[in-house]
Amino acid sequence: MIHPPNLSSGYRSTILRAPSRPPVPFKADPDTIELTGPVFGHEEVGAPDADLTRQHAGEPIGERIVVTGRVLDEAGRPIRNTLVEVWQANAAGRYAHELDRHPAPLDPNFTGAGRCLTDDEGRYRFVTIKPGAYPWRNHHNAWRPAHIHFSVFGTAFTQRLVTQMYFPGDPLFPFDPIMQSVRDPAARERLVAAFDMDTTEPEWALGYRFDVVLGRTPMEDE
Repeated sequence: MIHPPNLSSGYRSTILRAPSRPPVPFKADPDTIELTGPVFGHEEVGAPDADLTRQHAGEPIGERIVVTGRVLDEAGRPIRNTLVEVWQANAAGRYAHELDRHPAPLDPNFTGAGRCLTDDEGRYRFVTIKPGAYPWRNHHNAWRPAHIHFSVFGTAFTQRLVTQMYFPGDPLFPFDPIMQSVRDPAARERLVAAFDMDTTEPEWALGYRFDVVLGRTPMEDE
């Protein structure tokens, strides 16, 4: 698994979060550590969960997009029936969260969270709105590039990957300490989705492809 460093000087909050002491070993029930398969909670995953534009009565504001891809292991084998979750800001760059104080408008028809299960080929598909950039006060004039957060559970809870998907050609990439904390340029490039004309639907939505390879896609350090 590719992890950015715990302490990255440009990413200010890692100074407070990075551990200063070695890890403490502990003993736990093996069945707890080796829990096979995600725990979905009380509600089953359904088709409406994957369309973030149809979770409210009205139409959300912004550019509609389709995000598809596959979840694979390091050998390129599909990971079937695994839980993929996404969350994101709205088109104005604001999260539907009480702690988000960005003075951008909330969208009453967009919550910004979805989930689905991969099929037998490891494929997933989300319909959503392209998120906007937003300020985050890490440094002077700091802005996060547009991105979507992904959580992928793999074949066991201990394989869970949390990462971010970015959009191609964003001018904020060189100024974002979170993205730049991934030191390997090739690994950093794997965080950027590819525009996909085959997924693009005429007169309706642009398509993007983002494959997640457990063990190769960099972890989110946020």
